[in-house]
Amino acid sequence: MTEVEDNPLRVGLRRDRGAEPCAIVILGASGDLTRRKLVPALYNLLEDRLLPSSFAVVGVGRREMSHAAFASELRSGTVEHSRRDLDPELWDSLAAGLSYVAAGADVEGYRRLASHLDRLDRERGTGGNRLFYLAVPPSALEPMLGMLAAAGLNRPGPGGRFCRVVLEKPIGRDLPSARALNRQVERVFREHDVFRIDHYLGKETVQNLLVFRFANSIFEPLWNHKYVDHVQLTVAESLGVEGRGRYFEEAGMTRDVVQNHMFQLLCLTAMEPPVSLAADAIRDEKVKVLQSLRPVVQDDVGGSTVIAQYGSGVVGGHKVPGYHEEPQVAPGSRTETYAALKLSIDNWRWAGVPFYLRAGKRLPKRVTEIALRFRGVPHRLFEHGAVPNTLALRIQPDEGITLKFETKVPGPQPRIQPVAMEFRYGTSFGQPPPEAYERLILDAILGDPTLFIRADEVEASWDYIDRLMGAWQAGARRDDLPRYTAGSWGPPQADSLLRRDGRAWRRL
Repeated sequence: MTEVEDNPLRVGLRRDRGAEPCAIVILGASGDLTRRKLVPALYNLLEDRLLPSSFAVVGVGRREMSHAAFASELRSGTVEHSRRDLDPELWDSLAAGLSYVAAGADVEGYRRLASHLDRLDRERGTGGNRLFYLAVPPSALEPMLGMLAAAGLNRPGPGGRFCRVVLEKPIGRDLPSARALNRQVERVFREHDVFRIDHYLGKETVQNLLVFRFANSIFEPLWNHKYVDHVQLTVAESLGVEGRGRYFEEAGMTRDVVQNHMFQLLCLTAMEPPVSLAADAIRDEKVKVLQSLRPVVQDDVGGSTVIAQYGSGVVGGHKVPGYHEEPQVAPGSRTETYAALKLSIDNWRWAGVPFYLRAGKRLPKRVTEIALRFRGVPHRLFEHGAVPNTLALRIQPDEGITLKFETKVPGPQPRIQPVAMEFRYGTSFGQPPPEAYERLILDAILGDPTLFIRADEVEASWDYIDRLMGAWQAGARRDDLPRYTAGSWGPPQADSLLRRDGRAWRRL
């Protein structure tokens, strides 16, 4: 091994070391996330031989359940949601390490969990290493952290080397609550043992953004204000609130998607080259982007932001209700289901380059994309002119990268037509990329925090969002909330946001 390969500052994003034995404890195991995402991810990791040789999976929930009933429930979820067909023999291997412990609001249940984990150390060889995955609502995080500490579960078991915790979003609902939760976590676990998850960072196409930017010399020199006219980030969902009306009423699109998913994509797109691939080197650069965002002031909030709410319409050929008709939504609700922002990054690289963000529910299709529109040629040689080049990174679905450029149409006339060079994961590598949770769970087991969010990232993001929402409230934006038809690309005001600058949203 070379000196560079052995340098701990260079280990980020590496996959060349095996995972130590451990017990994976899912708190909130009776929830939908466990059945749809977590256990199917573990099954696929096992099929890829990436789980440690000795491991166990323990579900923890309030209701009583036998080990067999728990395993049966998860088997049906894996059959339904795994990206691969179920191999019965492989499932039996995973099920042999599955167990369930009932624990309520008192510490006794967590003490039973501690005894159960000690027994698994002996029976399954998990070595005292623990990974706690808190798949619970935000309101349950603080009391659950307290119970883990009271039962001594915030430390490795006898002979163990690590005890880590994974926290699902949202981390707070504003800056004060995020700070309070971070302080609570710090009292129970050390920061390097805390893994704040945003599943977008586990997507192969998001990870590929770092490789694409910093491993290709033809693109990095162009990735700045001299050559980029503007950047568009889109997170479009065709679904509505899908039975999560009560949660969405408290969150809204800005808190639910912009504060986390979109800001993470923004940071990876706009960040400076890190000094290494070490986790903190990458996360340092992401924080700098958030700190460089120009605050939206009240006088400009109408000219740089649009929020709206979907009405009834047709999506995918089916009639769908408006937001007010959704279950658990308050009559006359002013919660936004669509947000469009024009952001400025006040630093050397991006001076004068607008970043346009849009996120919405009940749009025509599900698509997440980052698109860089380059500046036009300085002198028009051709009669009809050349359309500026666009580089689009598709995060989901049909993961890949497209570069659109101008070319001459065959024939005697100098006619120009845009064409696209396309890369697609599925066709280039012969198989779809792994699910995001597979990568993130494995990294948490390995103790690699590169693709997880640091406390100061969370707080810097909420600081901007709080200022934005304060400007909205001061300007009474929600009293005149525009409506858009379900199945459209949003309200007309969102088109005007770009039209005023002589630009337009990409057709997706």
